Amino acid sequence: MPESFSPKPLLATLQGQRQHVPPIWLMRQAGRYLPEYRAMRAEKGGFLALAMDSEAAAEITLQPIRRFGMDGAILFSDILVVPMALGQDLWFETGEGPRLAPKVQARAVLDGLQDAPQALDPVYGTVRRVAALLPPQTTFLGFAGSPWTVATYMINGQGSREQAEARRLAYGDPGLMQALIDRIAECTIIYLLGQIEAGVEAVQLFDSWSGSLSPAQFERWVIAPTARIIAALHERAPGVPVIGFPKGAGGKLPAYAREVGADAIGVDETVDPVWAHAALPKGLPVQGNLDPLALIAGGETLDGAVDRILAAFTERPHVFNLGHGILPDTPIAHVEQLLTRVRGGTA
Repeated sequence: MPESFSPKPLLATLQGQRQHVPPIWLMRQAGRYLPEYRAMRAEKGGFLALAMDSEAAAEITLQPIRRFGMDGAILFSDILVVPMALGQDLWFETGEGPRLAPKVQARAVLDGLQDAPQALDPVYGTVRRVAALLPPQTTFLGFAGSPWTVATYMINGQGSREQAEARRLAYGDPGLMQALIDRIAECTIIYLLGQIEAGVEAVQLFDSWSGSLSPAQFERWVIAPTARIIAALHERAPGVPVIGFPKGAGGKLPAYAREVGADAIGVDETVDPVWAHAALPKGLPVQGNLDPLALIAGGETLDGAVDRILAAFTERPHVFNLGHGILPDTPIAHVEQLLTRVRGGTA
């Protein structure tokens, strides 16, 4: 815990200070539900073109700060820039999502990938631009995908509902999986340190597909590499908080919280916040965990869901957020309602 807390509410919370009014930001707040984002995408091209254009990505990062006054600005980028930096080709198919090639399903393929660290330079450019323009009270958050989740894309060549190819490889050729995980972890450390050097003040590790693993596999492919990354960040960037977000971890969440060394734990919408408060280490900052569909519902449904979360985490440092990314059809008015409810009547 730091000797003194930051005057920025979100950063102070991540440092362990409980706030009377919890700070709030929303995963994927910079993006597709905002009309100003959709207008820019129509003008400038697809998602990847925007993410790799430092000027455009900085503008998109700032849009929800200008509109809503969020306590945190999340970098507009994608977890799959790390595979690009490791030498895979990345593109997006319209209406179908990301594609990666070649698929890493054999050791020769992994060994044949040539590192391309210059792929990360546009992201660092985005960070520098945003850091120079953010309001003084707003915390700047960077991020990366955790090794397991990034590996699932690199192995399958695209997203998959059950991560079957990656899970098969983890059992069938654990040596190859370990080599891939190690390579992703090392690149992720360099990448997040680069974001920090460029100006982010805290970082989040997204493990969006951690819920597909058995406990033993979770220990090896989620907890161990995440702990390695966080230890390196704490050593080389002391004082910069790290949020660990293992979506779908469920009952494995307490072990994750105890073992990875994260400064705060993200909780997804499937987790009972009352249970999470009781099960997680005392005083550990928690982030979450409104269901994105409750935000779409709005009205009394939204108010009730918000109140339950606020009540559950009232005795520990709490960053209000969704349990996963905001959905494209989320009404702007419902985001405003959420902010008013969390902030006690002041939007």
